[in-house]
Amino acid sequence: MAEKRKKRPRDPLALAKMIGDIATGQVTDESSIGPLSERGRKGGEIGGPKRALNLTPEQRSKIAQHAARARWKKTN
Repeated sequence: MAEKRKKRPRDPLALAKMIGDIATGQVTDESSIGPLSERGRKGGEIGGPKRALNLTPEQRSKIAQHAARARWKKTN
């Protein structure tokens, strides 16, 4: 299992120092992406375009309109 990355400090000055240390190579910033995460991401990248190929233009239009309404919906 991949090791977890060290948490970022909440203090802005400490965060700036950590970013500077990473940029200069004094500290390594290890990625926590493992083989299972990469596999799941690859499946997600394939899923959307494959689904769009199976939809009719009317279905895609209806889905897009629904998404647009959700984005622009006012919450009062």
